[in-house]
Amino acid sequence: MLPILYSDKFLCHDTGYGHPEKARRLEFIVKALKDAPWSSQLEWLVPQSCEERNPIPWIEKVHHPNHIKSVENLAVRGGGQLDPDTIVSPQTYDVALLAVNAWLDGVDQVLHRHSPAFVAARPPGHHAMPNYGMGFCIFNNVAIAAHYALSLPTINRVAILDWDVHHGNGTQAIAENQKDMYYCSLHQAPFYPGTGCETETGQFGNILNVPIAAGSTIEQYEVQMQDKVLPFLKDAKPDVLLVSAGYDALKVDPLAEVALQPEDYRILTHQCFEVTSSILFGLEGGYQCEALAQSVQETLAVCLNLIQLPLTS
Repeated sequence: MLPILYSDKFLCHDTGYGHPEKARRLEFIVKALKDAPWSSQLEWLVPQSCEERNPIPWIEKVHHPNHIKSVENLAVRGGGQLDPDTIVSPQTYDVALLAVNAWLDGVDQVLHRHSPAFVAARPPGHHAMPNYGMGFCIFNNVAIAAHYALSLPTINRVAILDWDVHHGNGTQAIAENQKDMYYCSLHQAPFYPGTGCETETGQFGNILNVPIAAGSTIEQYEVQMQDKVLPFLKDAKPDVLLVSAGYDALKVDPLAEVALQPEDYRILTHQCFEVTSSILFGLEGGYQCEALAQSVQETLAVCLNLIQLPLTS
């Protein structure tokens, strides 16, 4: 069985009419997964509530208390904007806390089973900086999950692979001074948010940025994966791999200019298993709902196929 961490409460983060990071993204994903021929092999798990697991201490490992409080206060006042792109609605704070718990629960599932899991949560996180949210992101879910994983007795090193089409500037800012946290990003460049140069390698050589040109296809990705990404991740010898799984590098995506197809995520997913079988995939971007849902299907189909085979972690 493949765990899917999901709650209908993730639909309650209301970004307003016309915003690309909308609840329909998850609605399409959930329908596609429940309609898939292998849907009986998915185990739908509701994340722990904040009463069951308080996520604030883990969020504070990554974010300044002033940022956490500002999001809460803005939600209590009825909502507003952290920046022109990043919306806080009345329920956003509670939903963002639950999204963090979904990632933490996902780590627990992966480490218990030594096999993959998928977090279908929003709001996304990889642009969230220690002191502020941006780029649709409130709290940096993947970096928080990485800190949590490193607190566990069996985990010595964590790697993060970010295949979202936008550079995860927030994740890099958090990881670059953590010697046991490795971050690798493939992203369109030059492009938003303007970070992620190849020269940015981190204090401990633990950062790898792989800029991708507009119009690139899976052929260009495969070369970069084989020549740079996989050697970097394998050298890190991570006990768990966290994937910031954005699906906005698709040709049909309205917010980018890379030319992947949904089936290409089968290739990228399969390559992750060359590093470890202990993989947590978590949703980041992806704004063409039909293609987004199909791409998530492709990722999980590979996971399910490989779960049936003898895997090594």
